[in-house]
Amino acid sequence: MKKKIMAICTIITFGSPTVLLHVEAEEDKSQQVIDEQRSKIQLGILRGNLELNQVKDEIEQINSQIGRVEQAIIDNNYIILETEDKINVSQVEIQEMEKEIAVLNEKLLKRNEILKKRALTFQEIGGKVNYLDVLLGSSSFEDFVDRVGAVASLIEADQDLVKQHEADKQDVKTKQAVVMEKIVELQNMKVELEGMQAQILEQKQQNELLRLELQEREQGKLAEQTSLMQQDSVLANMIDLNSIDPNTIMNSSLLISNKTVGNLITKGLRYIGNSVYVFGGGRNEFDIANGRFDCSAFVSWAFAQVDIKIGTSTEVLKNTGTAVSVEEMMPGDIVFFDTYKKDGHVGIYLGSGMFLGSQSSTGVAIANMTDGYWLEKFNGRVNRIISE
Repeated sequence: MKKKIMAICTIITFGSPTVLLHVEAEEDKSQQVIDEQRSKIQLGILRGNLELNQVKDEIEQINSQIGRVEQAIIDNNYIILETEDKINVSQVEIQEMEKEIAVLNEKLLKRNEILKKRALTFQEIGGKVNYLDVLLGSSSFEDFVDRVGAVASLIEADQDLVKQHEADKQDVKTKQAVVMEKIVELQNMKVELEGMQAQILEQKQQNELLRLELQEREQGKLAEQTSLMQQDSVLANMIDLNSIDPNTIMNSSLLISNKTVGNLITKGLRYIGNSVYVFGGGRNEFDIANGRFDCSAFVSWAFAQVDIKIGTSTEVLKNTGTAVSVEEMMPGDIVFFDTYKKDGHVGIYLGSGMFLGSQSSTGVAIANMTDGYWLEKFNGRVNRIISE
């Protein structure tokens, strides 16, 4: 404004409009430089916000993982307590087995004593019992019969004693094997549980470190965003941005570099101030004539005005054209936002962080992608329909 005032004074003084034209040309050039700088900064804001949202998602994921790990620690502690209870029960069982083994060992000792005595007796009479001599030494037939029964009982008793002795020895060995197997099993289980718990605790520690790292990244991104927004604010104060004039956008050098893009946006701007958002609208002549559009139908209609036929739903549009990065965004690209669903809203990028679309609260309007609601909802999907 100061430059314009000075230029007017110059005309009054010298009567020459040439100076005014020169000053206005310099002002336009200066504003163009500022616009280009702001465009780069605003793209940086968009990219930074996407990265910030990604970090927030990662923090949310790691918090969920930490929650799962903490639950695993609780569950594992419960299993350890259960195992300790089982160990205590098994130790009682082992003690009972040891008592049984002690009883069996006592029986074995007694039987060994009996067998030793018999062995001594055998040695005293020559190392064996001559049962024939016992029978022939009977004094009568009745005595003979008695001696036959006695010898048979003695032989059977000796055989039963030896069999029982061997069976008891085997029983002791079996019980000892069971006890040892039980002890080894419990010891292995305890070692495994302790190792598992150590791994879970280590995983928790790693997750906590990752969460701290992500939180530091988040703070760094927030600082970068704040810096970019401050830079943009400084540049914005250097020019008059009290209102957005559609005519200014139509004449922007960013748009006229591509005639098709310029025509596309010029057609779309005509509906600003005389349209309404209608879900499912914009798909028949009545809706179009009366400015009744939803977001995807408006985008489809605008491209149809430059003889480019595209779909009328966000599901189709998100797979239309060529995907480009935020840093490569140019006027005429279509941009997507996660509103009531993923890719639920679509608009036409204008440059300088602005986009044109049929917004639910205003109808067809220009909105700022680098601040507030739309910055938060922009998901980074950018498709190019019109190539350079």
